[in-house]
Amino acid sequence: MNFEKIPPLEDSKFLLDIAFKRARERKDEKKFKGKPIDRAKNKELIKLDLISAYLIARLDKAIKIYPSFEHLPQFYIKLMKLTLDIDQLKLSLGSLSWAKQNIHKFHKLYVRKICKSQTYESVKDYQKQFYGRVSSIMKQIDKHISHINQARRTMKTYPDIKEDFFTICLYGFPNIGKTTLLNKLTGTKAKTAAYEFTTKSINVGYLTADKDNNLKPAITKIKKKKHQGDLVVQVCDVPGTLARKDKMNIIELQAELVKEELAQIIIYLFDLTQYHIIDNQIKLHKNLIKQAKKTKVPLITIFSKQDLVSEDEIEDFKDEHNISDTSLEDLKQTILEKGKAFYKELAKQKELEAQKELEAQAAEAEQEKATKQEQSI
Repeated sequence: MNFEKIPPLEDSKFLLDIAFKRARERKDEKKFKGKPIDRAKNKELIKLDLISAYLIARLDKAIKIYPSFEHLPQFYIKLMKLTLDIDQLKLSLGSLSWAKQNIHKFHKLYVRKICKSQTYESVKDYQKQFYGRVSSIMKQIDKHISHINQARRTMKTYPDIKEDFFTICLYGFPNIGKTTLLNKLTGTKAKTAAYEFTTKSINVGYLTADKDNNLKPAITKIKKKKHQGDLVVQVCDVPGTLARKDKMNIIELQAELVKEELAQIIIYLFDLTQYHIIDNQIKLHKNLIKQAKKTKVPLITIFSKQDLVSEDEIEDFKDEHNISDTSLEDLKQTILEKGKAFYKELAKQKELEAQKELEAQAAEAEQEKATKQEQSI
């Protein structure tokens, strides 16, 4: 799901200025016939129609552009709860519906009043009343528009996570080479830098298999395949964590969410150049081993920045702490095997779901047929 396409919503002043301007221009373009009072009424009625139609359409578009929270995948619902005040966002979007309803109500009310008017003065008075009420309604939702736009800026940082994709999570402390590995594996160009928390949101890249069953970066745009018949691997580079379970910030909590909700494989990166946190890296690795035994999600260990550490130093570290690591080539082979098994099982599930759906439809049709027969007797 791509949240980057959600556009901003303009404030009340901007929307009202556009609505009133359109009404004036359209009124001046049209030639009116009949008695002076009828011409005056028709002019104002057109302006009321255009103003209410524009504002209602713009608010309606803003409401519809946001996904239904009830039908979002669990990952996005949990991500929103971590990063947004989701109840306030719902309230703010609800205020747009409230404004639509009231603009429509006052439009109908003042159309009736103007139609019944007998003097030019009363027509202008009703027009001013309508303008004032509509302006008041729009100004009342300004604070909600501001909150919606603030939430939108946060949601634009969300990754475009695809459901039913075999997913890998690159996990570990900040500045240990996760993003570098993502770029190397998938051909992405995510930002890297020599300071902590360079990655402040979730970066995503993709792998696919060629005709010789070799994994390669998926350069072209990935589209969801029916039953996921083609091997596609989704690789998530998550923000670094400091292994402080009770004091995690929002960035770290996003990393935990990907690990717990999406990952079919977790790749843990060790960085032996960061001597000051090596004990914490070991502690986090041991915790992940315990978690992997419970969740049955494979944990694969890789040593990053090997050009800065001697091979002997890595081997001594592995022996001392009883750690097994994987080469990049062996990692790709594991991904290929696990990915194929994942999609094979997924295809079975999809086929079973489709069969159950057909059976349910057949049973419903049979029940409907029996009901019609009973009614005809």
